[in-house]
Amino acid sequence: MNFPKELKYSRSHEWVLYEQGGTVRIGITDYAQKELGDLVFVNLPEEGDPVTAGEALGDVESVKAVSDIYSPVTGTVIEINEELLDAPQKINEDPYGAWFIRVENVTGTEELLDAAAYEAFTKEEKQ
Repeated sequence: MNFPKELKYSRSHEWVLYEQGGTVRIGITDYAQKELGDLVFVNLPEEGDPVTAGEALGDVESVKAVSDIYSPVTGTVIEINEELLDAPQKINEDPYGAWFIRVENVTGTEELLDAAAYEAFTKEEKQ
């Protein structure tokens, strides 16, 4: 499994990439997409919507079930990855390239894990 070191991670299996200017991109981890299976639908918030750390920002539907995606940060959505609406399989193909949303005015990042801590967390969860 892949745990890019430049990302931060949530215990609900989302990743955060910090960008210049204080914005972040958010997606789901390699671990999450493997657990979910083949994704067939994604539901994302609208630009301008607020997101709150620990609360659902949208959901994904796989051949197994519908699962909420939780925001790892608090802020305002400035962009959604519209490509995923027509091609949710891109999440399975490249979970770290297939970001869901970009967020500005970011706060609520205290619970984020670095790559090593997230990798250890996924190993504990598997037991």
